[in-house]
Amino acid sequence: MWTLVSSSHCQAQWLDDPQYEPHVRRGIDHIYNLSFDSAQAEFQQLVKAKPDHPAGYFFLAAVEWWNILITLDDNSRSDRDEKFLSLLDRVIDLCDKRLDKNENDLPALFFKGGALGFRGRLHGNREDWLKAASDGRTALPIVRDTYKLAPNNEDILLGMGIYNYYAAVIPEKYPFVKPFMIFFPRGDKQKGIQQLRRASQNASYANIEASYFLMQILHFFEQQQVEALELALNLYKKYPNNVVFHKYVGRCHAALGHWEEADTTFREIVQRVKEQRVGYSTTVEREAHYYLGLYQMTVKNYDAALEYLYHCDELSRVLDRNGPSAFMTMCNLKIGMIYDTQKKRDDAITQYNKVLKMADFQDAHRQAELYLKKPYGTF
Repeated sequence: MWTLVSSSHCQAQWLDDPQYEPHVRRGIDHIYNLSFDSAQAEFQQLVKAKPDHPAGYFFLAAVEWWNILITLDDNSRSDRDEKFLSLLDRVIDLCDKRLDKNENDLPALFFKGGALGFRGRLHGNREDWLKAASDGRTALPIVRDTYKLAPNNEDILLGMGIYNYYAAVIPEKYPFVKPFMIFFPRGDKQKGIQQLRRASQNASYANIEASYFLMQILHFFEQQQVEALELALNLYKKYPNNVVFHKYVGRCHAALGHWEEADTTFREIVQRVKEQRVGYSTTVEREAHYYLGLYQMTVKNYDAALEYLYHCDELSRVLDRNGPSAFMTMCNLKIGMIYDTQKKRDDAITQYNKVLKMADFQDAHRQAELYLKKPYGTF
């Protein structure tokens, strides 16, 4: 009973009128299932009914964000950036008008903080660190003020959890970011994880996004692959058309050494690429072929592994317009390792020398230098 009352109260806090909640709920589900036209239709009804409220425009921006997100790995600036930023400007403008009348207006604080956070995420992904830092510095006190006014609202923990975790981790992993963090409060990694866990379990609107962030953190940074896989499977089960969640199922299986499950997952992904499903792009195909090649290596089916890795390399040469990607570097390293296994030493040496001319990822240069001295598999 308390859960239902609390949830209803949280939703009313953000919308001012609970009758529009079904549109928001359906729209959010459509976003995560990559049914973008259906999501837009739901949120346009909210904009039409409440043109002076920031919620409708905020969720329309979320539609654009996920359109951008599924192409981020393409290393090209999306033509959707301007539309996304324009919608966020509209959200911020509407919030400011409400805050001019009431500085404690909860929906205005919530959606303004969210809009600034969204904008900062885009700038960060486009490697415009100064703008990303500026938006983060502006958003943080807004999020904190919102939490002081609504301490029982778990949606707010998404922003706080993201900040606490990444403010602690990013400067250490990427030292060039440190100068941008001088004027920011210190982060707290464990607190950030706890806040994201709470948001993923209890938030009304931000639960899926919190689960997504938590999954990424556990997979890439914390190496807690069992929990990351559980989150990935739950997200993919709920949104079976979401290519991002689908990839993480495969990635987490591979990280745990569940190679048969990873093989099945990435074969499904390749099939969806052939079917031209939304989000299942050439970039996704490249990743799938890399992992399919790794699986064939583990079962010592080296000819099949080479076919997958050759294809990964071919796609990389088309996709990597800004220099070799991790997939190009790593697939060429793996090809050299297979050549060594097949006693094709000259070909293996050629591969290792190629790797040394590429960008270094995942300790690839050290491995290539090691295998140049002594063939892979002879240690």
